Amino acid sequence: MSVRRFVGANSRDVMRQVREVLGEDALIVANRRTEGGVEILAMADDAVDQFDPSPSTPAAEPKASATPAPTFSLPKQPDPLEAMSERLLREMQDMRELLARRQLEPTAQSGADTTYEHLRQLMVRIGFSAELSEEVLEALPDALSAQTTDDVPLNWLREQLMARLNVLKHEESFFDQTGIVALVGPTGVGKTTTTAKLAARFVMRHGTRPVALVTTDSFRIGAHEQLRIYARLLDTPMYALDAEQPIDELVGRLQGKQWVIIDTVGMSQRDQRVIEQIAHLQGGKSTVRLVLLLNAASQPETLEEVVLRYRQAARAAGAELDDCIITKQDEAGRLAPVLDIVMRHGMRVLFGSYGQQVPEDMAVATPQALVDQALAARTAGAERTPAPGPVGLPRWSRDVLGQGRRLSSVLSRLRQRVADFQLLEAAWDIASLPGVIQDQRLDELLAGADAANSALGIVWSPRRNERGCDWSMPDVSLNEQGAWLALTRLQHRQPAGWQPRLANCAGDVAVHLLPILPDAEALSWLTAQHLTWVSMVPASQRIHCQGERQTLRTLFQESTLTHSVDIRFRGQQMQLSSAYVEAQGMSGNPVLAWVGEIRDPESAKRVARRYWLTPAHLGSDVLTLLITQLQSEGLAPLTKRAWQQLKDADSGEVSSELRLLMASGAAAVAGHLDIADDEDAQVLRADLLRLLGTRRKRRDTALLDALVHVLMARDAIRQLGSVSREGLI
Repeated sequence: MSVRRFVGANSRDVMRQVREVLGEDALIVANRRTEGGVEILAMADDAVDQFDPSPSTPAAEPKASATPAPTFSLPKQPDPLEAMSERLLREMQDMRELLARRQLEPTAQSGADTTYEHLRQLMVRIGFSAELSEEVLEALPDALSAQTTDDVPLNWLREQLMARLNVLKHEESFFDQTGIVALVGPTGVGKTTTTAKLAARFVMRHGTRPVALVTTDSFRIGAHEQLRIYARLLDTPMYALDAEQPIDELVGRLQGKQWVIIDTVGMSQRDQRVIEQIAHLQGGKSTVRLVLLLNAASQPETLEEVVLRYRQAARAAGAELDDCIITKQDEAGRLAPVLDIVMRHGMRVLFGSYGQQVPEDMAVATPQALVDQALAARTAGAERTPAPGPVGLPRWSRDVLGQGRRLSSVLSRLRQRVADFQLLEAAWDIASLPGVIQDQRLDELLAGADAANSALGIVWSPRRNERGCDWSMPDVSLNEQGAWLALTRLQHRQPAGWQPRLANCAGDVAVHLLPILPDAEALSWLTAQHLTWVSMVPASQRIHCQGERQTLRTLFQESTLTHSVDIRFRGQQMQLSSAYVEAQGMSGNPVLAWVGEIRDPESAKRVARRYWLTPAHLGSDVLTLLITQLQSEGLAPLTKRAWQQLKDADSGEVSSELRLLMASGAAAVAGHLDIADDEDAQVLRADLLRLLGTRRKRRDTALLDALVHVLMARDAIRQLGSVSREGLI
């Protein structure tokens, strides 16, 4: 595709033509003003790679029978603007070729003199696999890529490793979940001692009466007696379960026991009886939680094989094996190999064990302690064989596994960051069900969400359909930090009228951001309930100020907006300038009248102007709420984009209100990530956009597309997993 010329009355008109013809990623080569308006030369981004500029030396005069000149040859008297554009394009192509050569050729300074190479060698030396090292260092910020000797790169690496390590968040969540827990793993990994440690910790929390110990180890001499000694010390009963005895027979003898822990027979990961053992534990009506024990002192190759084989056996029995306990940390020269395997396989570490004392030598796993122990090995200075990648898998399989781990990590961090993200996931789960039961399940989901509502505020949307749509934008809930929650509030499920709508809010909703000034009845109700509210109003809104009745447009016509803050607005970095005056509303109540202008900080061009009324007693601190409401304006276009993507993908099999709930929830999460500026959000943004694989001009839409991609991939994996467990593939 060649350079295209676009002419229009003004820049906006020309840019509209460029976008319509060449798309959003078009490359603007040059522009100038003409007598008729504005002229722009532009081309599609992908055309730069195909550009073949004409030779700088003129060719011989062609004969009459010669073939036509090449498409990209210049006219004999080139336009100066086009000549400049071709020169720029030639330079761009040369630059791309130079960058490509540098990526392919080893640099003269390759080695440990760059931050990337230094960190990569460090990770491999202390025991992390080359695969995980490259995966982690893909996210190395440009600011750290230069040579440096301080601790900043190492601290960055530490944070990256901690973010990838999934651990038990709270000890009570493990011990307060009643049922049967079975410890599995190879011989000598420390199952019996760990059984005693876990039982002791449970007894310390709940007493001896609800717990029982069980052993299935009838092969090892003294195994029963060792566990029996621990049981006597803890004053808890102990039972023996034969290899062929159904688990349900034991359950009948455990009436009144809320927490049962099974010490299983230790078996090599290569023993075919591992499959039989897991199947036996899962064969009854009782659910048995499996926990894999990993010996930190084992060879990396052995640990890799243990995880693979035991998880395969669990899947064959229709169970999941996602939890592990790291044992013998005190005997391990390096902790990185076992952490590498845990991260790559997406397992959750419950506890770490580092001695024989019961129960002292065991602690709840924390990313900080585990990563610090792994990094401490760098002081040893000994070169060791790096941890292996997945056993027996080709490169393309490892790439898929790496993508899967990134997907799992992103989902895990989204659940931690967005309080109700799992409710959005539940909505996506409903979309995969038959249409006849979607409405029923959606009713159940929303009823449960209302009962457990923890929203502190609500951003109310205009009570009208979005332009070009047959649906209205749902209202968005806010948490205590003012961040948007993922499960939105569908307008058509709410009562009519502002006062009934406000009163219908469940939970402790104390802040209401209103799109218009409600009627006097609703305002009186808000005041009587001592609730915080702000209302966007039109420029024609009339108020009383200094004894005069005037519109806000007139009031602020000559005002100087002095207070300025940087904000994200509709996916772009903008600047908000504001001012306010004390006034009285039409009913005489004291209010603050606000005006705000959003401008592009580079061009100083005004993008939007907004007006608000707020209760006078809130003072200027209410500005943060005004910013939140402003930023919420970007959620409607994101919802439209997600709605269309879902509609194209579901072939009409998903109900309209469920699709709207999914689309608006994805928009709220993407919008939250776009405006957040903390370090964790920056890392999560980078990882999410890396999953998308392509660069986009607008960050908010790119984040939305990446999030929809993640949720669709999650749904596809769930569906595939269900089919696999049914034995169909």
